Formats: sequence, structure tokens, C-alpha cells
Amino acid sequence: MFTGIVEEVGRAAGAPEGQLFVNAAAVLEGTKLGDSIAVNGTCLTVTRLGPDGFAVDLAPETLRRTNLGALTAGAAVNLERSLAFGGRVGGHLVQGHVDGVAAIESIEPEGNASMVRFRLPENLARYVTEKGFIAVDGVSLTVVGAGDDWFSITLIPFTAEHTNLGAKGAGDPVNVEVDILAKYVERLADARLR
Repeated sequence: MFTGIVEEVGRAAGAPEGQLFVNAAAVLEGTKLGDSIAVNGTCLTVTRLGPDGFAVDLAPETLRRTNLGALTAGAAVNLERSLAFGGRVGGHLVQGHVDGVAAIESIEPEGNASMVRFRLPENLARYVTEKGFIAVDGVSLTVVGAGDDWFSITLIPFTAEHTNLGAKGAGDPVNVEVDILAKYVERLADARLR
């Protein structure tokens, strides 16, 4: 489990077939082989550790569901170590199980922040509701508005400066994880209605 509070923005350093190496510093503290680190919101297992970063394996399912296969060397990635029980949850409970990829549709200035609108697959839109939670590239965010195939969030300056979201533009793909509770409610209600 994760909180959606990014600890560090790392850099994709290389992606040999089925692997990704990430240059990082802060998330290496206390990390050991087999630990989980969320990379752009994707829960991945650390398979190799070095003094300047770590490696993870990228399974075909991970490549199908996320934007990780499109990363280029030097690309900024949001990083968060898994939640330690007894720690504070500053965002919301995030599994690191990416549901799909959305695209940034527009970014409009709004006061000291930006209103960011995303286009997402219709099969995920039903789980997104105004004032609900969503994880975008692993960042815990509150949904400002939602429609049949879109949602919007407010990007405050702190989040823009401390995650990779501030460097993104219209058309850029992002990983999204919808609120797991909505999926469970739908499944339970569906079974009950049958």
C-alpha cells in the first residue's frame, strides 16, 4: 500500500528488455531487495540496488496497463516507498495497481494553481466522482470535476514542483488508479442485483 505522497522525483536511466533502472537517492534509504516502490504509481519490486538507484522488472501486464514502456532515458518519474504500518497516511490508500492510462487534455491557469483536465477510458470513468480520490502517476489527488470520459484536478504549486506533473503538457500520458472502494461497491451491487 502507498499514500500517493511522492517522496522523490527520480530519473529513468535505462530500460533493457523487461527491466527499468531508476536513478534515485531518497527512496534508497532503508530499501532492500524485494521491497516495493511505486514508480509513477505502479507498485514494482526492487530486483537490484545500486548506490545511485534501483532496478525493477516490467512484466507484460505492467507494460499493457501503464506508461512505463514509453519512458525515455532521463524521464522524470514519481517515487514512493511502500507504506509502513503505524505511519501517517497523508494522501489516500493507493494500491499501486494502475487501472489504465489517461491523457492530459488541457492545463489552464487558475489563480496560483492550474486546472488540469484528463481524458480517460470510459470503462474507468464510472469509478471517478467529484471530490473523490484518484492517483495520477502515483500522486494522490482530489477530483474537482468528472464526466463520462474525463476528470479534472487542481494542481497546486507545491505538487507541481515536487512531482513530475508540473513538467507535463497536453497530450502526455499518465497512469491512473481509481478508488478501489468504488470497484468493490460496483462488484457487490452487481452480484446482489443478479
